[in-house]
Amino acid sequence: MTRILIATVGSRGDVQPYVALARGLKAAGHEPVIATCARFHDFVTSHGIAFEPLSDEILQLLDSDAGRSAMEESSGLIGTVKTNLALAREAGPINERLLGDIWRAAQQAQPELVMYHPKALAGPHVAEALGVPAIQALPVPVVVPTGDFPVIGMPHLPFGRGYNRMTYSLVSLGYKQYEKMANRFRVEQLGLSPLKGAAMMTRMPEGTPIEVLHAVSEHVMPRPADWPESAHLSGYWFLDETADWTPPSDLVDFLDAGDPPVYVGFGSMAGRDPRRITREVVSALEQAGVRGILASGWGGLDTAELPDTVHAISEAPHDWIFPRVSAVVHHGGAGTTAAGLRAGRPTVVCPFIVDQFFWGARVADLGAGPTPVPQKKLTAERLAAAIVEATTSTSIRSTAARVGEALTAEDGVGAAIAQIERVIAERG
Repeated sequence: MTRILIATVGSRGDVQPYVALARGLKAAGHEPVIATCARFHDFVTSHGIAFEPLSDEILQLLDSDAGRSAMEESSGLIGTVKTNLALAREAGPINERLLGDIWRAAQQAQPELVMYHPKALAGPHVAEALGVPAIQALPVPVVVPTGDFPVIGMPHLPFGRGYNRMTYSLVSLGYKQYEKMANRFRVEQLGLSPLKGAAMMTRMPEGTPIEVLHAVSEHVMPRPADWPESAHLSGYWFLDETADWTPPSDLVDFLDAGDPPVYVGFGSMAGRDPRRITREVVSALEQAGVRGILASGWGGLDTAELPDTVHAISEAPHDWIFPRVSAVVHHGGAGTTAAGLRAGRPTVVCPFIVDQFFWGARVADLGAGPTPVPQKKLTAERLAAAIVEATTSTSIRSTAARVGEALTAEDGVGAAIAQIERVIAERG
């Protein structure tokens, strides 16, 4: 039995996979504790997982008008740089306080292993201070260089594998802005020596590589052959919630009243004008001649006036709703993409920000959905055409079903736990 601290910062999509992993770890006899933003206390503890709160300030910043405006500009690497610059003055002090929050959480949890999302910058430093191993865990492949594809946010250009690997240095450059902050944390709070590359550690100070565990399936993204042995694809970490959820009767009635509808939901990604997006979506569903379920979710899509052919819900577990629809339309978050593919449903991705473009391209490359429709170019006509293709193409439907069967047969949490236990045995 091992006490494990899991530190992650961000939206629900940055928390949910870790809850799934923590449940698996607990069932395997370990003692996981999740340290994340305070607003997720009930979500984490409702699954029987111990919780340590981190500041909500970063989410409050992203929820603000300035945050939403900046996020809409982060559709590529240059956009991401602009977003970081726009929010840097406010985000810098917030991130510095988060370092201290994670250290306090670790002091409470007294872990024997620290797992962390890259946005939880304190992770490896806290592990070093406690004398325990660290594992970096994330749902998006952005920290381990490969020649197979450029870093998320950079264009695919015909310059070969050297170009692709070079683009990953831009991630390190981005983290450079936190170098002084990370070293202040090391010296002033942890009593450690300053370290070159402290903001994005790839090795512990004694030279041991930090294992990187990706919650991604090889059926969606094949493992790059040039990755080091310390980088792993475990498969997705699904948090199935159907057994604990009772659908509202009006939703069941709507599903039973006609052909399977198309699900549309953009999670926390609604931008500055959710009314416009809602109008375009409803018009697209009507033009495509399909019924729809519109999930307003965290992003506040406007569902006040909808036709009888479109039913509004606040949210529903993906593992319950997706198998009951004909196609899924969403923003392309890693978890939502995985859930739609596992359900065997054609997927239309309407990406807002950087990694969502990557997953949209993967879905299209797999043949499990049409070419993505970026939110900045989303019109009723474009979305309607994509929905028609997704729901009528025999090739897309059969490919989606085949991918769904492969993902259903996979145990990503089990594979991740095997890797974690190996690290504990070797380095604990």
